[in-house]
Amino acid sequence: MCNAISYLGKDPDRPKGERVSENVVMKLVKPYLGKGRTVATDNFFTSFSLAEKLLEANTTLLGTINKIRREIPTEAKNTKGRDKFSTEVYRSHDALLTVYAPKANKVVCVLSTMHMHVRIADDRKKRPNTVTDYNRMKCAVDIMDQKVCSYTVRAGTRRWPIAVFYNILDLAAMNAHVLYTACTGSTGSRRVFLYALAGELRHRHLQEKELKKTPRPSPSPGKTTTCQVQSHCNRNHSINVCVECGNLPVHLPQM
Repeated sequence: MCNAISYLGKDPDRPKGERVSENVVMKLVKPYLGKGRTVATDNFFTSFSLAEKLLEANTTLLGTINKIRREIPTEAKNTKGRDKFSTEVYRSHDALLTVYAPKANKVVCVLSTMHMHVRIADDRKKRPNTVTDYNRMKCAVDIMDQKVCSYTVRAGTRRWPIAVFYNILDLAAMNAHVLYTACTGSTGSRRVFLYALAGELRHRHLQEKELKKTPRPSPSPGKTTTCQVQSHCNRNHSINVCVECGNLPVHLPQM
């Protein structure tokens, strides 16, 4: 995981009229715009307007799109009477819409500005290259979700900040394992790595806890003074400054 945004409801920084899904994608990919990359999205985020915005920033889009979107042609929304493993392609400017039927009475719509042409595979399922490339690009996200669910710190809670915190811990541990294996070439299991990571975090926490328990040396005693700056502070005594007004006290001469 490279970046994340917690959904907190209304966003005052979102431009008026812009979809929440488009705003989230543009924020997340902002560091990577203009570098000729491709963004893979699922059907919640994908839209034709998002594809146009990304193209303006020299970034292509490949993602499944919900067939209830208004920009989807009426012919593409019809699922009845389609042959199994059939493919239909629609073009609008630089965007390609692939409508693939993996099952009877079911279609998958894929919007792409990454492909110029659609090629059909020669295997039994006759998948178009847009669907194949989408599965290849999104498999990393699916694998990450599967691994996070295998070893997780999540527990039942009714407080959404706690649930977000659990998710951040899981993703941070997953990122740490990826970086560890890439830097050291280790082939050990992730379970052993997470066990060692938990022990290291626990050890550091206990060390900091012991440091906080160490008694600090008490300050040297000074002369008792009374604030003489303001008349209403006559009851406050301080070594350095007055507690209420914050002014330096004046030493009273001893009688």
